[in-house]
Amino acid sequence: MRTATPFRTQRGFTMALALAMAVVMGVMLMKAGPVISAEVQRENEAELIFRGEAIAAALRVYFAKNNRYPTDLDEVMKVRPHILRQKYRDPMTSDGEWEYLTQVQPGASGDTQGLPIVGVRSRSEKDSIHTYQGKALVRDWLFRADENLLGGNTTENERTRRSLRGTTPTITKP
Repeated sequence: MRTATPFRTQRGFTMALALAMAVVMGVMLMKAGPVISAEVQRENEAELIFRGEAIAAALRVYFAKNNRYPTDLDEVMKVRPHILRQKYRDPMTSDGEWEYLTQVQPGASGDTQGLPIVGVRSRSEKDSIHTYQGKALVRDWLFRADENLLGGNTTENERTRRSLRGTTPTITKP
């Protein structure tokens, strides 16, 4: 008859422990997955707002210098000194392409090539975590250089007047 040695009775114990640890780690990762996904989306949305507003500001400066809007973002990049750090990509889509908001409506084909660009928006169809401009769908976030999309000039006084609507003016007496 054989006597059991300590090595033979503990066979497979390490393997069972490693398997149990792998299962526990898998469960923990499954719980952390949605949190990490939401954090990545939150960061991408914040980056989208930063990039969109930077492009809109660059389009405003381009219009102030050239008295017209560009037909492509590459025109904005050619202005010296630089008014846009880099040709930003859309962080919400895999291809990084923006949808251009044009000064006039595109024709029946929907082709915006050669039309003046007054802003950009994301092509993403995702619901957002943030709310921007009162919109909850990322595609509805518009980053425009000018609120007047019909092509009329909007002066700084008109912008100031619009921002002061609803406030009472103060009258100073001489």
